[in-house]
Amino acid sequence: MCAYSKIKNEPFIIFLADDDETDRLIFSEAFEEIKIQTSIRAFNDGVDLMNYLNTGDTLPHLLFLDLNMPKKNGLQCLKEIKANKKFQEICIAIYSTSSSEVDIESTFREGANVYIKKPDDFNVLKSLLEKAVMVGYQYQHPPFNKENFLLRI
Repeated sequence: MCAYSKIKNEPFIIFLADDDETDRLIFSEAFEEIKIQTSIRAFNDGVDLMNYLNTGDTLPHLLFLDLNMPKKNGLQCLKEIKANKKFQEICIAIYSTSSSEVDIESTFREGANVYIKKPDDFNVLKSLLEKAVMVGYQYQHPPFNKENFLLRI
């Protein structure tokens, strides 16, 4: 189950795998302005992410995966994560510039919890990220609804 129960003074742990340094910076800045206590760890690509997940001692409550990354893309990471029972508690948000129906459909089928198209507007980004944190756990168990999979503001 992908639930997060807020324990006093415990931050919501968020991982971001995105090869674009600017996108990682904007993502972190958006969370600084959201009134949710978070701890964010960013990874430059899917290989770094998977190495950490497999060897690190901290797992995220919510993982944001960019689809188009070098070395190992977001879809490959998604498949690897969903195949490992150790990671079953992780909520996964696809976080991509792609609005391709093929990408949305394939990540939905592979078990991502929510799909977010990266917005161009910083305030929209903050709203989307806050909404993803607040509702991501709702998309962990069937019945899944593809209509709710694409997160919009």
